[in-house]
Amino acid sequence: MMSSVRVVHVSGDQFSADIRGHTVVVDQPTAEGGGDAGPTPTELFVAGLATCVAHYARGYLARHDLDTTGLAVAVDWGFAADRPARVGRIDVRIDPPPSLPENRRAGLLAVASHCTVHNSLAQPPSVTIELARRQAGAAA
Repeated sequence: MMSSVRVVHVSGDQFSADIRGHTVVVDQPTAEGGGDAGPTPTELFVAGLATCVAHYARGYLARHDLDTTGLAVAVDWGFAADRPARVGRIDVRIDPPPSLPENRRAGLLAVASHCTVHNSLAQPPSVTIELARRQAGAAA
């Protein structure tokens, strides 16, 4: 099954992404010429990984009837120093609930480490980028 996201230009560096009935505003920080109306595309990319890890961790806890209170995921990341421009490192830290039994820590880590976004980074999808065809009557 294919899903779809549509992104449209709002103004300056600001874009609006329509995702399954939700709208996400993406922008650049003011220090980089944007209006800081939302996270950058790269921040959304990293947040996508963090929230996917959190979702899988919560699922593990729920399946084992374990308390989710205090579950959090933190990510530190940085750009690569060389070209092409890209994220060069991502460090994900899962803060499990304080009540998590010691014998469940490895299981939680194993499940959360195999979230869909992490799997997609480990085994990258094919990506194509192309220009849409001109619509009839569009200015040349």
